[in-house]
Amino acid sequence: MYYVYMATNWNNRVLYTGVTNNLERRIYEHKNKLAKGFTQKYNVNKLVYYESTSDANSAIAREKEIKNWTRQKKNELIASVNPKWKDLSSLRGGK
Repeated sequence: MYYVYMATNWNNRVLYTGVTNNLERRIYEHKNKLAKGFTQKYNVNKLVYYESTSDANSAIAREKEIKNWTRQKKNELIASVNPKWKDLSSLRGGK
């Protein structure tokens, strides 16, 4: 499976959109600051949205699509499935 996901920091001020084939591992890397760059700099460690597909090309295309959206449209997508912006990694067994 491939996952397109959005993660944020504690106060939901920044959004990171990514794609991975192992969502639990990737969120673990964000939470433990093992992912260098933007997510480490802005303390992005809260999973607020994800969707899955069995096709890698579809996941990459969807990630690019979401990245081109406005912040408002991204917020609306997150709120449609996670209105309180809770950390979904705890629901998936993440730490």
